[in-house]
Amino acid sequence: MSLFNDTKLAFADKSTQQLEKAKWMFTMIQYPAVTNAGIKALNFTVQNNFPFVENLVRNTLFEQFCGGVTREQSMQVVKKMFKHHIGSIFDYAIEGKEDEATFDHTFQETKENIKFAEGNPAIPFVVFKPTGFGRLDLYAQVQSGNELTSSEKAEWEKVVGRYEETCRFAYEKNVILMVDAEETWIQTAVDNLVNRMMAKYNQEKPIVWNTIQMYRTGRIEYLKEDLERARENHYFLGYKFVRGAYMEKERLRAQEMRYPDPIQPSKQAADDNYNAAIGFVMEHLDRISAFFGTHNERSTKLIMDKMREKGLENDSRKIYFGQLYGMSDNITYTLGEQKYNTCKYLPYGPVKDVVPYLTRRAQENTSVAGQTGRELALLKKEIERRRNLR
Repeated sequence: MSLFNDTKLAFADKSTQQLEKAKWMFTMIQYPAVTNAGIKALNFTVQNNFPFVENLVRNTLFEQFCGGVTREQSMQVVKKMFKHHIGSIFDYAIEGKEDEATFDHTFQETKENIKFAEGNPAIPFVVFKPTGFGRLDLYAQVQSGNELTSSEKAEWEKVVGRYEETCRFAYEKNVILMVDAEETWIQTAVDNLVNRMMAKYNQEKPIVWNTIQMYRTGRIEYLKEDLERARENHYFLGYKFVRGAYMEKERLRAQEMRYPDPIQPSKQAADDNYNAAIGFVMEHLDRISAFFGTHNERSTKLIMDKMREKGLENDSRKIYFGQLYGMSDNITYTLGEQKYNTCKYLPYGPVKDVVPYLTRRAQENTSVAGQTGRELALLKKEIERRRNLR
């Protein structure tokens, strides 16, 4: 789509050296065999503390997909993007750890991010991942309805306490708090917790927002039920809509455990479902605000068209757009130029601890049809444009 093809605008903040490095990296990522072998080697070297690896990661994947080691360091990126009317969402991107000390640290980081965001238009949201506040297996136990042991009950009370205190703090600071999505076998437990927080803290406006993965089946039905609950109990809804991130894992588990596949049967079906969610939001703006996380140009254009049809200003507080830092700058910077509310998810954290997040990003780029090819084509186009200016 020509609307999103202005590479001069898209890469305004990137040096030619950074573009060349990104081109090399996306070239590697487009080959699944190379990506998977590289991920295995990376995980092995990180686990065994090979001395050269941290610098290698810092200068490649980390530089492309993360804002910095700390939120303070990441502020350089935040300020640079905000000049283009692009907000930032700090994401403390530590994954794969399941001890109480790490959960407490992530909880404190999230509260610090809320403090940091208070009154700062460059940071319109704060986010946390449910498995950053508690063990995946514990959520699964709660969702299954199995009787918890006394120690598990105490552990779950800590998880609920972290949600409660974080949501209350966001409410007091008037900062929007988004809760990320997880795998289907724990998402209902997450939804139930988030719904409780919404009912409590969204009486005046949406402060607590949930995440809906539209590559799942049954999500439009869920949205209808959620809206009915909100109307009955007089609170507002905030949603982040994404397509989803766990397709292979979800399909494999459903097959192994012999339950219906919870994922849409095709990419087209997932796209149709996502676009149906756009239509649903636009019909219920009296009660719903939405953040559309998408790298899909057609869905982005559809949202823009629907906003015009509804008479919404480009910067209406009802609608936000978002992409991941390091990807789809052609979409983000075009939206920013036209003064839409648009943001980048900006992960940060110690290089070694962020490796699981970075490898997931690399794998997602490999599995999402056309994504890496689009990134490469845009990078090559801008590098060529700059060469021709010499």
